[in-house]
Amino acid sequence: MADAIKTCPCGTGKPYVSCCGQWHGGPAYLRAPTAEALMRSRYSAYVLDLVDYVRDTWHPDTRPPHIDHTRPGLKWLGLDVKRHVVQDDDHAQVEFVARSRLQGKGQRMHEVSRFVRENGIWLYVDGQVDQ
Repeated sequence: MADAIKTCPCGTGKPYVSCCGQWHGGPAYLRAPTAEALMRSRYSAYVLDLVDYVRDTWHPDTRPPHIDHTRPGLKWLGLDVKRHVVQDDDHAQVEFVARSRLQGKGQRMHEVSRFVRENGIWLYVDGQVDQ
């Protein structure tokens, strides 16, 4: 499916291959250069059902044993990045709203995510979700 899309699902308006697509297929050392880019690439990975990428970019200390990615009727509708706060060279936060529809009902997930950079690679740590 990823090969068939033209515009990146993350909302930048850029072509997928020069946006999140460049991080999805490469080795770890070619992963997203900022916490915001990682967050956008993880959103796109959820949209495209790239569960291995989601797992591989999740910090091992907080990664769940199983990532639930099969939700029949789920359709991702868009992403809005509210802010990207760089705390220091290796810590950042990204606040975003992801919109979806599940079995016809609209949903909105507002999260402030924490990221850490280890050995030059940004990883998702966890997030606080507002319901």
